[in-house]
Amino acid sequence: MTYKYSYSSPLGGITIASDGNALIGLWFDGQKYFGDTLKSEAIECDLPIFRLAVKWLDVYFSGTEPDYVPPIRLSTTPFREAVSNIMRSIPYGYTMTYGEIADIIAKQRGIKRMSAQAVGGAVSHNPISIIIPCHRVIGSDGGITGYAGGIDKKIRLLELEKAL
Repeated sequence: MTYKYSYSSPLGGITIASDGNALIGLWFDGQKYFGDTLKSEAIECDLPIFRLAVKWLDVYFSGTEPDYVPPIRLSTTPFREAVSNIMRSIPYGYTMTYGEIADIIAKQRGIKRMSAQAVGGAVSHNPISIIIPCHRVIGSDGGITGYAGGIDKKIRLLELEKAL
């Protein structure tokens, strides 16, 4: 069974999804790839996992780094999971480029080179926005590029973290 919860953020509506125990999705309403990890019709309800996520989001949007991460369950490809793990390692208030992530993946896989564009595709399909901080991934020239929730939201999230 899949469950969902609506959260009103300073940047607009957010839909949070869960399998009942862990987060499986968190999207700005209407963003690109919205709900792409939902396998079935989701039931709107309140669950303990949603209260944890809401508390995390409230702390985050107050301009403070949350001191915990709600349980997360990803159902994705090994490549996207590897990219997700690297995104989770980017500290609050910092950024990393698509190319830097590609270099880390290449090193992990023992290959000479990994495409930054492939990394960009994985980043754009991040099913748990903000908590898995895809907004902290920027272009090689420091440019603010590619955010499924919209560039305006990416800029505001980075400003909130004082990363810009």
